[in-house]
Amino acid sequence: MQLRQKSITKKPSSLKPQVPIHVAIIMDGNGRWAERQGLPRLAGHRAGTSNISRIIRFFANHGVSYLTLYAFSTENWARPDHEVRGLLSLLGEVIHEETQSLHKQNVRVRHVGRLDRLPQQLQRNIYDGLALTKDNTGLTLCIAFDYGGRDEILEAIKEMLRNGISPEHVTESVFHNYLYTRGVPDPDLIIRTAGELRLSNFLLWQSAYSEYYCTSTLWPDFDSNEVRQALDAYKNRRRRFGRVLED
Repeated sequence: MQLRQKSITKKPSSLKPQVPIHVAIIMDGNGRWAERQGLPRLAGHRAGTSNISRIIRFFANHGVSYLTLYAFSTENWARPDHEVRGLLSLLGEVIHEETQSLHKQNVRVRHVGRLDRLPQQLQRNIYDGLALTKDNTGLTLCIAFDYGGRDEILEAIKEMLRNGISPEHVTESVFHNYLYTRGVPDPDLIIRTAGELRLSNFLLWQSAYSEYYCTSTLWPDFDSNEVRQALDAYKNRRRRFGRVLED
C-alpha cells in the first residue's frame, strides 16, 4: 500500500473570514487578450504566463499560504495541435526560468494533475523543480497542469480499490488522501478571470464550500488591484458551511 501524507483538510473555524488560507484561480482570457491586441493566441498565453510570478508575490504579501493555478485542463488536449505544443513549450520555459527564483523566495511548488501524458523531458523538469523546492516553508504553489476534477476523483477511486480499501473504511479524510491535492487544505476562495461563470471541471470535490469571485478582467491584466478587490470581497462574505446563523 502506498504511503500517504496525513490529511490537513481545514475545518471551518470562523464565520467572518479575513485572509483566505488557500486561493485557487481559473486563469482565463489569454486567447481573448491576444485577439484584442491583434496577436496570435500563443502570445496571449505567453503574456498570461508572464503574469504568474507577479500574482504569486501579491498573494504571498497578503498572507495567503496556498495558491493553486489552473494552467491546463484534461479537456485542453482537444485544442489545435500547435496551441497544445506551444503551451507545453511555455511550461518548460517557465520551469527553467522561474524555479530557481521561486526557490529563492522560499516557495514550495506542487504539481496537481497527471504527468504520464507529458513529454519525458518536461516530466523530468517538473520532478526536478518539485525536488528543489520540496523543503521550502513559504507559500505553496500548486500548478494544475493536465488536471481535471472528474479525472482526479476517478483516479482516487481506482487507487483506493487497488489498495484494497474496504467500503466501511472510506471517509472524507481517507478520500482526501488519494486526491492530487492531498496534504493541501480545500480552497477558501476560487477566482475566475475573464467573466465566465463556471467551474470548468476544477477542484470539484475540494470546492464544496469555497467562496467564488468572478471578474471580467482577462488573466494577463489581472494585477495587484484585482488581487486586493478579490480579497476585500472575500472579507465581506459570511461563511455558513450549511449552518443557520443569527443576525
